[in-house]
Amino acid sequence: MLNKDLHLVDDLSKAEKAATRDGFGKGLLELGEKNKDVVGLCADLKESVRMNWFAEKYPERYIAVGVAEQNLAGVAAGLAFAGKIPFASSFSVFSPGRNWDQLRVSICYSKANVKLCSSHAGLTVGEDGATHQALEDIAITRVLPNLVVIVPSDALETKKATIAIAKYQGPVYMRFSREKTLVYTTEQTPFEIGKALVLKEGNDATVIACGIMVAEVLKAAEVLEKEGISVEVINNHTIKPIDVETIINSVKKTKAVVTAEEHQKTGGLRGAVLELLAEYDVMAVSGYVAVEDKFGESGTSVELLEKYGLTAADIVEEVKKVVKKK
Repeated sequence: MLNKDLHLVDDLSKAEKAATRDGFGKGLLELGEKNKDVVGLCADLKESVRMNWFAEKYPERYIAVGVAEQNLAGVAAGLAFAGKIPFASSFSVFSPGRNWDQLRVSICYSKANVKLCSSHAGLTVGEDGATHQALEDIAITRVLPNLVVIVPSDALETKKATIAIAKYQGPVYMRFSREKTLVYTTEQTPFEIGKALVLKEGNDATVIACGIMVAEVLKAAEVLEKEGISVEVINNHTIKPIDVETIINSVKKTKAVVTAEEHQKTGGLRGAVLELLAEYDVMAVSGYVAVEDKFGESGTSVELLEKYGLTAADIVEEVKKVVKKK
């Protein structure tokens, strides 16, 4: 049974679909109405990342930097030091992919109050192919000191996260997706930076996910429940700072953990969770659902998720493996 305190959608089969990038666009537009210090910057992709809504309503607070991601980060840092709250956006593969040095030195080292918000993360970019599918961005951002890393799980949570990071003083990286995915949260579902949500309690295994994989985990949990396997489902939307207490307590209880992410198996959510368990000497059988050290390719989102093993069915099989090992 899903956690009633979190006000989640009762029936996933009836849940609506929306792109997480739409949640970002709506959140930024709402921020623009409330806070005149919020400014938007984009690397020539404002329609794709949904910054066009903000740009149309507040053209005096929107800057088109062109196809120049390093400049995007540098200008954002300068605006932050001038007292503004800059939201700088592009595709994840370009930002932080092409401006990691500027993110490191101009933003993180300087603790600039920049919000780097990047769309089209993961395989679900689809037909754009490997060159546009960021599968390494969590790894290269969570290693940077002073940087908060957030991967919201649906459109509503992305909107809440966008509003929340504007109130946070310091640099933030947030990644979201192109494709429409299940909206399993509601307006009443809480969001707090650094606080993971236990969506469902269970005893046989802990399944921790971020981004669009959270909905896949919930679907997998329904299947597993019918087969007599009780899983605890955690939406770990904040990769850094990670919620130590929630994860440690859950894994100590279940003695088994599976992570699920639309990212390489190395350096992302899986790495963060296993590092945490090692640091706190928590012994558990572990498994994962992630991209196996490969680049993506062109195809529909459904085709790619199936080919690279990122579906509810894959999560079911991985949970069964770790429960059997336990």
